[in-house]
Amino acid sequence: MCTKKTNNLRNVNRPQTMKLNDQQRRQMQHKFKLYMEKYFKEKLNKGVDHTKIILWGDMLIIRGEGFLTEPEKYIVATESGKDVVNAARRQVAKQHSIDNIPYFEGELKAKVIHQMYEIEAENDFWMHAMVFDRVLTESV
Repeated sequence: MCTKKTNNLRNVNRPQTMKLNDQQRRQMQHKFKLYMEKYFKEKLNKGVDHTKIILWGDMLIIRGEGFLTEPEKYIVATESGKDVVNAARRQVAKQHSIDNIPYFEGELKAKVIHQMYEIEAENDFWMHAMVFDRVLTESV
């Protein structure tokens, strides 16, 4: 598991942005899902089989399953191969974070203040969780 605290401090002079209602939240989740599928298809020439986006409170969580290529599935079957694939995919997750946090911040008009990503190559699963500097959704 990799965690990172960003150095973005809350701007106290920034006007409070409206919170997303349930319909807006669902629309944003769908928009982010399509965006992420396109991103991975372009960068890795392979899309993720299953993508789930959860936008709730002050958090955005991206989950993906089925991201390994056929050669990676073969390599991950061994103990040493699992470590190699996990390390390689952690680098992909790190680059995804660098590439996409500005997009999410722009769309949500909020700054990421904490993030973590988890890679489980042996389970063909990854997750990226981001905490923002404000509450993004209305309470339900």
